[in-house]
Amino acid sequence: MTNSRSLRQKFIFMIVLMVFGLALFSGCASMTGETAGENIDDSTIHTQATAAVVKDPDAHYFKIDVTVTRGEVVLTGFVDSRQTEDRLVAKIRAIRGVKSVKSLLSLEKKK
Repeated sequence: MTNSRSLRQKFIFMIVLMVFGLALFSGCASMTGETAGENIDDSTIHTQATAAVVKDPDAHYFKIDVTVTRGEVVLTGFVDSRQTEDRLVAKIRAIRGVKSVKSLLSLEKKK
């Protein structure tokens, strides 16, 4: 009788551990709803897009912010010409993993 009671307690204990384990692992997605892989992909895209801005001969003089969410890139800030804006958008679209690029860049002349 003591052996079956001990076995039953161990079984209940294992069930409780499994329930807590499942609850713990189900909370691994971030609060934004992105998985770790999506977050890393967005970080990679952000780094490459920012590098494209910094390497551009005209755009690196201006303040341009790059935001990436689930592969969708949004550019905000200033450029000196629409040609610079078009060139940046084309470079960023060519980055692997980019789904879309939205430009909210305003025109401003260099000082």
